Amino acid sequence: MHAHIVHVHPELSSYNAAMTRSAQQALSTCGHTVTIHDLYRTNFDPVERGQHYSDRSNAQFFSPLAEQRHASRTCSLPHEIQSEIGNLERADLVILQFPLWWHGPPAILKGWMDRVFVNGGLYSGRMRYDTGYFRRKLALVSVTTGAPRDAFGPGSRGGDLDVMLWPIQYSLHYVGFTILPPFVSYGVQGHGYSYEDEFCQRERLVNNLTQWRSRLTCLDEALPLEFPGWNDWDDEGRAIR
Repeated sequence: MHAHIVHVHPELSSYNAAMTRSAQQALSTCGHTVTIHDLYRTNFDPVERGQHYSDRSNAQFFSPLAEQRHASRTCSLPHEIQSEIGNLERADLVILQFPLWWHGPPAILKGWMDRVFVNGGLYSGRMRYDTGYFRRKLALVSVTTGAPRDAFGPGSRGGDLDVMLWPIQYSLHYVGFTILPPFVSYGVQGHGYSYEDEFCQRERLVNNLTQWRSRLTCLDEALPLEFPGWNDWDDEGRAIR
């Protein structure tokens, strides 16, 4: 199996970095190959704009979807986008490693999806959901939170993680990935916030890394998340009851 990790944290010594290193080690120990794209270290530009396209279909008006479709058809996508699409095409498993910021992923990861999931190349009117481009490939979200586990849930102070992760996981489903249950690392406390003493936190987070490595050695035991597909909707896209 080949895994591709999209790493999303600006600090090299962060806990997210430790999660990515642990994933690489665990997968490599199992005989798998691993590539990593660190969005911050490569200065990935998350903003979709006309300047990215050297061969515009319309130089007077920038329509992102139209230019993505045109660039896909003419093999003129920006180099960094074509390179990352190649990473996804080669991968059997894609891991998104990121911290929860303002109840969602960092903006650079959303921008990565805006630019990499190109219209016409990776999705079209019918090439979506269970007939998506990346069907039969696995995706796994690994996210860290600042608040402890007990703070999350419907109506809880930290919010409902299922709701907060839904947009990114549904977008992965949109382009065809089979989504494994997320791995959540709770209570990665930032400076100025503390819910437990430093020793207890350090011990807990070390144990969490062990659990993360263990999770990656038995991926075939995890039941994928369930999302609707084409047979679940009527012609207008409404759920069939």
